[in-house]
Amino acid sequence: MNPIAKSVASSVPWGLDSETGVLRHVLLGKPDFFEWRPVSAVARHTLSLGLHFDAQLAMSQHRAMVDVYEGAGVECHWLDARPELKYGVFARDSSVMTPFGAVITMPQTRFRRGDYALTFKFYTEAGIPIWNMITAGHFEGGDFMVVKPGFVLCGYGGERSEKEGAEQMCEWFRAEGWEAYPVPFPPHFVHLDVSVGFINDKLVAVAPDAHQPWFLDLLKSKGYEILPVSYYDSTQLGTNIVSLGNDRVLSTAANKDLNARMRALGIEVYDPDLSMFTLGGGGPHCLCQALKRDLL
Repeated sequence: MNPIAKSVASSVPWGLDSETGVLRHVLLGKPDFFEWRPVSAVARHTLSLGLHFDAQLAMSQHRAMVDVYEGAGVECHWLDARPELKYGVFARDSSVMTPFGAVITMPQTRFRRGDYALTFKFYTEAGIPIWNMITAGHFEGGDFMVVKPGFVLCGYGGERSEKEGAEQMCEWFRAEGWEAYPVPFPPHFVHLDVSVGFINDKLVAVAPDAHQPWFLDLLKSKGYEILPVSYYDSTQLGTNIVSLGNDRVLSTAANKDLNARMRALGIEVYDPDLSMFTLGGGGPHCLCQALKRDLL
């Protein structure tokens, strides 16, 4: 399939074939205008409690996350920030990276619909080809995972991503000879990356309560050992982790149980405090879009 927008000069490296290859380049949003909005079950619960949002703390927490990336040898690239796009800091949902170029997604919530302008601008200016754009229903980047070469997952809970959007993405990959699976889950989990987080090419954190048995069997058939995460921990963004490759994972300070179990298995875990963002509905995986990983 020909990309919609071809690369003229590839100034920013791109391309990946997994969730776990060594991360080299990442796309991030700026937290300048971030505020909590009722975008998900998690964020709505936070707002209902009347908790205080601390903008300066959010800025410093985001900086600590960037320090982890840079300390791990990852080059950070940035989406523009606009005051009307409060959730533009979550770079995951408005696009995805694939082996064939970027895909511009179709966010459902009104707080995210304008984000496409930021991502389209970034990819065209960076010289990264836009492979396709979601047009069949809503589909958001938190529901998409290039798991390993030849194998992708496209989740949908109905509240944010819809079956039609997930199926459209799957069809594009099937046309390229890949296995692509639409994965339904209960809507209060928001996105697939709230209940599934790949640690390395053999280990995946999963909230079993969020998924049907066939999905767990599928992961096992692909050679993955499942590290179970509780229902409560997953709704607190417990599986929303980023594999940096080479058995290194970006998690959060609040994710104590999973962090301890990963460390016991020899995984190097970075765990900055990202509470201002997790209370707003997104963890480290939500905050980034991998642009370039080493191929598996």
